[in-house]
Amino acid sequence: MLKKAAVFIFACACIASWTSCQTSSSHYVYAALPGTSQIAAFREDPNSGILTALSGSPFTLGNGPQSIAVHPSGKFLYAVNVGNGGVSEDDVSLYTIASDGALTEVTPRMNVGTVPKVIAMDTAGSFLYVANAGSNNVSVFSIDSSSGALTEVSGSPFPVGLSPLDMKLDPAGAVLYITGSPNILASYTLNAGALTLADRSSPGNAPGNGPNSIAISPTGTFLYTANNIDSTISIFTIDSSGMFTETPNLFAEATGYNPLALLVHPTGNYLFVANAGPSNIAVYAIDSTTGALTVITDSPFGSEAQPSFLAIDPSGKYLLVGGQSSSGIQSFGVDLGSGSLNTIDTYATGNAPTSIVVVP
Repeated sequence: MLKKAAVFIFACACIASWTSCQTSSSHYVYAALPGTSQIAAFREDPNSGILTALSGSPFTLGNGPQSIAVHPSGKFLYAVNVGNGGVSEDDVSLYTIASDGALTEVTPRMNVGTVPKVIAMDTAGSFLYVANAGSNNVSVFSIDSSSGALTEVSGSPFPVGLSPLDMKLDPAGAVLYITGSPNILASYTLNAGALTLADRSSPGNAPGNGPNSIAISPTGTFLYTANNIDSTISIFTIDSSGMFTETPNLFAEATGYNPLALLVHPTGNYLFVANAGPSNIAVYAIDSTTGALTVITDSPFGSEAQPSFLAIDPSGKYLLVGGQSSSGIQSFGVDLGSGSLNTIDTYATGNAPTSIVVVP
């Protein structure tokens, strides 16, 4: 009888205070909309994955924000602005994030190289990296943890000898990997933000044609590139020195073509691939020993038109997709046991998003 009473009391407590049984804190989702010089903002329910547009969203900010990153403190958001309407911008903006998710810009903006394409930040939130596709270099800034203010490091921008397509840091924040056309992968060790070349692709140790996106496993052991032109995925083993070795053959994509974006699940168990050609998301199981990929049983999953960007919330339960020919964000639930996806909904942004971040 006492056991039944205890169960009843616990159930009542859950009903009276739902937060005691489920996650109560919301996440914020931001999407860069360069076509309208805006950033769309949503509140994500961590228990359902449902998005709700914030008051005032989309925020008209910067001039053509192309790529965005959020500080691990959840207090600051950064956006690289490439320009819009024939007007070049080539700078990076800092925004404070209010408790209700609203964004407020802190000026002045910091200049970078020409045609900034990708922004990246180390997990400690100490340095910000901007890959400049027009000037073939990387601008680097140190970050003030209290104010979010940026200070360009000595020697920046650093020449990289390629026009960057994508850029990712290893989990330790010690190595920066950059891809470029037609089939270039380069790695740089980092010392107080400064870049030193560690390795560069060569015949027999290079990605496929058009390595448009990079994904790195949480252990920092495997690196994948989505090769848009030849519709393949390249697999590399990597180490803390920045050296990389390609597996003998490119992984031929079995469920689509024109892959534009990759994302490794936080558990390291799955690789998600956005295929622009058939407008779907392919999911592969990752072999933890070799990094080899095996398509899961019910893959691929239909998506918004020409998916080109992927993001995942901190719990790993929800995958967010932006598309080149779509004016919204599509949300999927992720089965943590199988990697399978189920569609939750699509949320209008008014223009095609090019970058999505989730704030815990």
